[in-house]
Amino acid sequence: MKLKRTQNCGALRAADIDSEIVLSGWVENRRDHGGMLFIDLKDRYGITQIFFSPEEDRALYDAACEIKPQSVVSIRGIVRPRPAENLNPDRVTGEIEILAREIEILGPSETPPFEIIDDLDAAEDLRMKYRYLDLRRDALRNNIIFRHRAYQATRAYLSEEDFIEVETPVLIKSTPEGARDYVVPSRNFPGRFFALPQSPQIFKQLLMVAGFEKYFQIVRCFRDEDIRADRQPEFTQLDIEMSFVDVEDVIAANEDLMRHLFKTLSDVELPEKITRIPFDDAIDKYGLDAPDTRFDMTLVDITDIGAKTEFKVFTSVAESGGAIKAICVPGAAVLSRKQIDNVTKIAQDYGAKGLVWLKVEKIDDMLSLKSPTAKFFGADLQAELIARCAAAEGDLILAVADKYETACAAAGRVRLHMARMMEMIPDGFSVCWVTDFPMFEANEDGSFAARHHPFTSPTAETIDCLETDPAKVYSNAYDLVVNGVEVGGGSIRISRPDVQERVFRALGIGDSEAREKFGFLIDALRFGAPPHGGIAFGFDRFVALLLGVDRIRDVIAFPKTTTAQCLLTGAPSEIAAAQLAELRLATVKKDAEK
Repeated sequence: MKLKRTQNCGALRAADIDSEIVLSGWVENRRDHGGMLFIDLKDRYGITQIFFSPEEDRALYDAACEIKPQSVVSIRGIVRPRPAENLNPDRVTGEIEILAREIEILGPSETPPFEIIDDLDAAEDLRMKYRYLDLRRDALRNNIIFRHRAYQATRAYLSEEDFIEVETPVLIKSTPEGARDYVVPSRNFPGRFFALPQSPQIFKQLLMVAGFEKYFQIVRCFRDEDIRADRQPEFTQLDIEMSFVDVEDVIAANEDLMRHLFKTLSDVELPEKITRIPFDDAIDKYGLDAPDTRFDMTLVDITDIGAKTEFKVFTSVAESGGAIKAICVPGAAVLSRKQIDNVTKIAQDYGAKGLVWLKVEKIDDMLSLKSPTAKFFGADLQAELIARCAAAEGDLILAVADKYETACAAAGRVRLHMARMMEMIPDGFSVCWVTDFPMFEANEDGSFAARHHPFTSPTAETIDCLETDPAKVYSNAYDLVVNGVEVGGGSIRISRPDVQERVFRALGIGDSEAREKFGFLIDALRFGAPPHGGIAFGFDRFVALLLGVDRIRDVIAFPKTTTAQCLLTGAPSEIAAAQLAELRLATVKKDAEK
């Protein structure tokens, strides 16, 4: 490279006129205006217009005419003012252009498989295969730069608050913590495997036992989950842990962090105290443990009203101890039957058997219900239901009758769907804490699983139910929710070995299994463990929310598909037979499995 750049493509201004400079970058586009050639030269800092004149240098002009878009070049030239009629106020370099004197082609480009523009309609699979081209688009590049700023703001703030950044291992022991582990075979120990961490949970607890007191880490985590929308098999987590704290201390410290990041990165002022919603209230009012509180339309319990109707679906659910949950959607009575049927599918996707709809209309100055189901409601019950739902003329009441958990979850999903459909969700951010989580959730076979993870501490008021009735145990856990998305979750941890062993037993993990899988943690707790707790934030999702981006793939430089594949590199891929033999592994083909 003989032409070394002197400025970047976003640096030059009117003050630089008559300077001789060298710019390097990518040819964004080329425009031939009847014997005058213009090239927009771009790097990550900006775009500068280059002018080639056949009258000044015919050979240089002819050479420039042959350069393909997206080629990498260096150009030497003179900064000159643009004619007044050609000023570009949308560019910081819009007052000037470069009269080219010399060009060096550093990297010629073939024709790209899609146009490198922000308003792009190319298939996502194609964009992910050529991700390095997709990242040349301003929208994606700016997302990655914003993410860099988020990293730096986080590190600077936590360092100022006396937190110590500590790296934890990537090759660890496989432990049952929720999702499946990604496992790594060991050549030196045939038949044994490392696991990639789902989170640094145990290690950050061990750091508290070691006396570090305040730890943080921006760390890669791995979960071999089934295919789910907008999930990544590898993701980034902001991990924070503190000693000698309770729930109030952790929440206060992280509210301060959130206020700092929202203000620094998005110029958004969060309230001095963030709203807290107990888990049971969140389920009852919103149907979900990550409620979107940007809009109202909360769930209404109409079980008692349903029990008095002649509608068997309602009466049977009420008699069996289930629940009937309704929402009132303002102005939605205009929806067609087909549109309502599509909403019914949403409820069914989340476990409900169906969805009851009732349109509110006014007849002779009296509000009444219109629906195939309305005939099962007498006039008094219709009036009672309309009053309970605070419904008005033109509203649509939607109801789910099922087991309590199913009714809440399905109605909660319908609530979100209808809010988007009716454009009820305002711009901006709504942040809340969800607190007071149940310690466990029941499996279909009657056993219990940890709602967060098995190291979450039970509350003092419910700990004695561990052996007698685990369903009644609550935990010192908390989630931070932004716009209906859980961005962070944490808890006060178990710091006593006897309590940890009791929790393992409640989860069906016997003493021998606990010793085999978690013996090192139990031993550590026996050597003076301080009370400690913390939180982990999903950094990809947090950045996406701040940017207003719908998919976390758009804030990750090289993401995987929803099927956990890398279209760019072809991973996962088969490995050579010799490598398998060295690891003493054999693969089983699908046909052989059958």
